[in-house]
Amino acid sequence: MAPDLSTTNALLGIMAVVSVLEALALIALIVGGFLFYRRLTQAIAGIEARHIAPVSSRVNAILDDVRGVSTVVRGATESADSSVRSGLTWLLKQVRHVIRA
Repeated sequence: MAPDLSTTNALLGIMAVVSVLEALALIALIVGGFLFYRRLTQAIAGIEARHIAPVSSRVNAILDDVRGVSTVVRGATESADSSVRSGLTWLLKQVRHVIRA
């Protein structure tokens, strides 16, 4: 009596079809993921162009203004410090002159 392999062949056929369907599903997921990634990248670039770039330029302008103001303040502070030191030096010389006299 020859063994009947029709059931085994049917199960192997079903497994082959399922494997092909799994491969197709995996390919579809990869393509979908790539398309999602590309759209997300374009959306982020659009957001950056519309919102982040103008804010960045305004912040850089503000920082340039702050740098200019701080430079002026630093110069004024150094000038005032120099004036105070020279005034104190003159005052100490006058006091020493009065004490010696």
